[in-house]
Amino acid sequence: MEKSFQESNLSGLGMGTWGIGEDASKKKDELATLRYGLDHGIKVIDTAEMYGEGKSEKLVGEAIRGYDRSKIFLISKFYPYHASPELERQSLEKSLKRLGTDYLDLYLLHWRGDKRLSETVRGLKELQKEGLIRHWGVSNFDVADLEELFSVPGGKNCFANEDLYNLSERGVEYDVLPWQEKRGVGFIGYSPFNSGKGDSIRITNNLKIVARAHHVTPHQVMLAWTLRNGNILSIPKAGNVKHMKENIAAMDIKLTPDEIKLIDNDFPQPTEKKPLAMI
Repeated sequence: MEKSFQESNLSGLGMGTWGIGEDASKKKDELATLRYGLDHGIKVIDTAEMYGEGKSEKLVGEAIRGYDRSKIFLISKFYPYHASPELERQSLEKSLKRLGTDYLDLYLLHWRGDKRLSETVRGLKELQKEGLIRHWGVSNFDVADLEELFSVPGGKNCFANEDLYNLSERGVEYDVLPWQEKRGVGFIGYSPFNSGKGDSIRITNNLKIVARAHHVTPHQVMLAWTLRNGNILSIPKAGNVKHMKENIAAMDIKLTPDEIKLIDNDFPQPTEKKPLAMI
């Protein structure tokens, strides 16, 4: 029997690839960055057929060539309009070809569409039975979506849900995270610095105080904060080795209860249900 998300020891840091592989002039740096991560203990890479319409997957495929595939946890996602058994299979075959592998560790429905979840799950179960994917899951699902998923045949075998999670978007803490934890569904948090260059989350004085105390940058504190409870997988993107080194170093930052309170003062915990945030 396959291990659960928790048993697979997937909490901590992975490598996101949104926006990677789209600019040929950056290819050398991006390949070096992914390989640096793999060489320094990061085993999870998250990509999608949507990213650069396959260009991200191609770059990841090149980056992992020569590595022990069994030691890499590879995640990709399919469009919601490909969420029927026949189209899922077609999408997966194309993704596997671009990635240069014969299976995925985790295959995610990128977001809700108009396809029936029962049909989506049926197709994923078939792919799983054939060994083309080890696990399947969803992305950008709120509690109502997850409850509907659990109501369809086989839906309770969802391995993980990937949602936006960072200091400025904490809504999932109110209901999504507790719901998933209770049912053994792993949580993957994307965009820990929000989107773009990571400058959309305000750098407050308290963030600077905490960063100085640890001799790190405020962005490293932001990432350490997402990892503070040891129960989620955070997947920041890094386009160069320097950024990757900083992300890896953030795993060693242990925030004290007082420091977490300081950060909470600027970015409060949710006290009521919020609409699911998405990028």
